[in-house]
Amino acid sequence: MAMITTVQQHILQQQQDMLKATGREATGTFSWLLSGITLAAKMVEAKIRSAGLIDVLGAFGAENVQGEQQQKLDVYANQALLHCLGLRDSVAALVSEEDEEPVTFNRDPETGKYIIVFDPLDGSSNIDVNVNVGTIFSVLRRLPPEHGTLEESILQHGFRQVAAGYVLYGPSTVLVYTTGNGVYGFTLDPAIGAFVLSNERMQMPEQGSYYSVNEANAASWPEGYRAYLEMLRTGGLGREYSSRYIGSLVADFHRTLLKGGVFLYPPTSKQPKGKLRLLYEANPLAFIAEQAGGVATTGVGRILDIKPEGIHQRTPFCVGSKREMEALRAEPVW
Repeated sequence: MAMITTVQQHILQQQQDMLKATGREATGTFSWLLSGITLAAKMVEAKIRSAGLIDVLGAFGAENVQGEQQQKLDVYANQALLHCLGLRDSVAALVSEEDEEPVTFNRDPETGKYIIVFDPLDGSSNIDVNVNVGTIFSVLRRLPPEHGTLEESILQHGFRQVAAGYVLYGPSTVLVYTTGNGVYGFTLDPAIGAFVLSNERMQMPEQGSYYSVNEANAASWPEGYRAYLEMLRTGGLGREYSSRYIGSLVADFHRTLLKGGVFLYPPTSKQPKGKLRLLYEANPLAFIAEQAGGVATTGVGRILDIKPEGIHQRTPFCVGSKREMEALRAEPVW
């Protein structure tokens, strides 16, 4: 029988490696915390698998704080994560796309050490047409009381993330995460109900063959983005590029991680500050991209260097392989 490694076993192995390297023994807190995310992901996956058979498709009948129509599965996924993570003593606060304010817990800073920021079901409007959706999460360490309040702990730079990841619900359900020591992919094995290691130390190719962007908005982009895409289309980087755009952020990012190329969500005249949310979309994906050898920027600066001003702050988002992103930096996109 072939040996398998579950995500829990993988984390334990990394903790043992840390003990050997630093002499500092891991407490197992992070493993317990991540188990809350994987449990919620399996609950969501089960609902998605039966979406056409039970009443979970369609609109919930309310808008979230973003002014977007909530889907029934948005609400379910949000409740699943809040429940599974809220029970963990190590969690000080939970920040969700679906909630206007953070959910906080009156836990001592010595116990409640972590803040989890998440988009419970990104791309949920695609559920009705059976297109991939995903969950995105970011883990921050709470600042010591003498260094900042809980609110200041939530609004930390992206480079201070201690972990980030996403779950992609598709033909298979995949968990990708990093703790700053490489990127690892796990696939849910329905036979045993566990996420099993399937991609070790994932690396984004230095150059790809695809660009991914909603070209219907091109007329309202800054001119530099249109010039950049024209350069890709006409072989300016030494190869011809094909367009691939799913319209589901996690799916588009996952393809870019595996195949290389570039994914763009430029500012528009209607949304000059960008559309994607910094804390629970751009930051975690940027952390993963950098750990895999890629680059993530606003078009002019590193995503992870932005100081957040609010939990639902938006940003332009450009992410991809080194070669494509170097070319983007050379283009005056503003």
